[in-house]
Amino acid sequence: MKTKLFPLALLLLFTVLSLFASLHGDDKPASIQGQAGTKKPAEQLFARPDVMQGSGSRITVGKGNVKFPMVIVKGSPYVMGYHLGRLMKEEINAFVPKALEGIQAELKVSKEVLVEVWSRMAAYADNRVAQELNGLADGSGLPLSTLQAIHAVSILMSYSCSSIAAWGKATVDGHLYQTRNLDWSMEVMAHEFPMIAVYLPDDGIPHVVPSFAGIIGAHTGLNARGIALAEMGDASAKEMPYQVHAPHFTLYFRTMLYDADSLTRTIDIFKAQPMTKRYHFVFGDGRKELGAVKVLAHSPEPADKRLKIWRDNDPTDEFAPNVLSHCVYNDEGRGAFPILQSQFGKLDAASMIALANKIPIKGGNVINAVYDATALKMWVSYASGKEEAYLRPYVEVDLAAIEGFQKETS
Repeated sequence: MKTKLFPLALLLLFTVLSLFASLHGDDKPASIQGQAGTKKPAEQLFARPDVMQGSGSRITVGKGNVKFPMVIVKGSPYVMGYHLGRLMKEEINAFVPKALEGIQAELKVSKEVLVEVWSRMAAYADNRVAQELNGLADGSGLPLSTLQAIHAVSILMSYSCSSIAAWGKATVDGHLYQTRNLDWSMEVMAHEFPMIAVYLPDDGIPHVVPSFAGIIGAHTGLNARGIALAEMGDASAKEMPYQVHAPHFTLYFRTMLYDADSLTRTIDIFKAQPMTKRYHFVFGDGRKELGAVKVLAHSPEPADKRLKIWRDNDPTDEFAPNVLSHCVYNDEGRGAFPILQSQFGKLDAASMIALANKIPIKGGNVINAVYDATALKMWVSYASGKEEAYLRPYVEVDLAAIEGFQKETS
């Protein structure tokens, strides 16, 4: 019996080794040898999801020389990513490879290291984001590894931003208004490739992410339940190495936008995440609970100092006594409080836009967003050329008018 089985085992081993060599032997497209001597590309070895089960459309919002593409996608995470990639293919291919090359040079890391950072983060993150990234690669035609690498960049680069939330007695109509300044790097040129992504998932809450071509992580966003999210980075490069065995905030922000139907649920999702580095956050709820919190999450600190959550008018707030009812804010002392105090009860979209324009870190103000999280409206401004976002006009987007956006609110 052993004599008969040995040649068969040897043949099987040879076949496996031949297949491995053909897939990994060089930089040419991987292939396998068929029975008739023809070679099949590796992509023929696996099937992709049926993208006909979803949909995607691209429109332009704004007017004149202030216009941005807005892509509305519907379906499963993979399908939404595919249509996003397909509809933004030209901009994604123009922006991502060149930006990645420049960032690698600045950070002095290889693409392989960035892919490893992504792989380690993604193991702790929402799998829906990874599925969407797969679809984005297939729709845009870029290698999946390139998109994984660019999505790892956010955990390694520093941010220093601002956010303010005001609601109830602080605002003219009782709505919750929330600002978000993204103060990042003008040199990356992300602002030249704006992308407003509107997601209508088969399973989950519709949401919007003002972002950049090819970037599906959320640095901010608003969902149909009125949950608005903003982040402010506190970690300097001196604190490297950062913890990468944890999801970056841009990944779990997507989880919050998918799943959070209240401020309480938003905080619960946040508390379930392992921390990466130092941040501040502002989370707002414009509908169910009507309120907001400011969060300090400093990963390197001892456990008793690692997490603080402040509500409005909190005497323990880091800015006390400069605190108010129905307001939370983090502007690193750039002048928000006197305006909030003098305009208390009169705050609206226009005054919050003016306030957002007053407090950015000049020299790196890439994008500003202001949300009416109660009426589901958004105003967004992107930098253009060397002109920063706080100097540019804002474009209004009425999310409630988008068919299917409010399906989860009834």
